[in-house]
Amino acid sequence: MSSASASGGAAGRRPMAIIVAVIGVIGIIVGALYMFAGNSLPSFMLSGSHVKAGHGNHLIRGLVCVVIGLALLFFAWRSSKSAARD
Repeated sequence: MSSASASGGAAGRRPMAIIVAVIGVIGIIVGALYMFAGNSLPSFMLSGSHVKAGHGNHLIRGLVCVVIGLALLFFAWRSSKSAARD
């Protein structure tokens, strides 16, 4: 295995980690909007909701978005940490 392929693999992980981190932050923001904005969300965020009046559905969606966002941030952190080690 050449040193060029090893360094290229580590360098290739950094942009992926940045993209995943940005998506994770967006997920956390969307989750916060679902939990705290409630029924005043933009219409494109309510299009798939069959329960328009209930707030519980928004709370569940918000929690799922926050958990997924945190998982993506953790994945990005681990990916960037392993890329720095290589």
